Amino acid sequence: QVQLVESGGGLVQAGGSLRLSCAASGRTFNSYAMGWFRRAPGKEREFVAAIGWSGGITAYADSVKGRFTISRENAKNTVYLQMISLKPEDTAVYYCAIGYRAEPLRHSSEYNYWGQGTQVTVSS
Repeated sequence: QVQLVESGGGLVQAGGSLRLSCAASGRTFNSYAMGWFRRAPGKEREFVAAIGWSGGITAYADSVKGRFTISRENAKNTVYLQMISLKPEDTAVYYCAIGYRAEPLRHSSEYNYWGQGTQVTVSS
């Protein structure tokens, strides 16, 4: 059974940093895209960042470009999201996902497995 477990969320002041991790188990996902999405209170789930199977190609939402960095360690079946210069509008539940494609994927419908999410709260 495939499982994705996110960790690293928490409460941080504006301007602070957090590093999210997502560990996958149940099979090897070295050949597949991994991504991060978020859902803020009262809003739809939105794309944050994605990374291709090799880690060489990434994609970001405009709202996080230059502040967030996605990376992966295939040997550990893990994807990371390093977040700096956090803003109150980054407050959301962050979800990781895996999609059966090699390239970064921006649309949630393209992903096959999802984690349960980790809360990130940025205070002003």
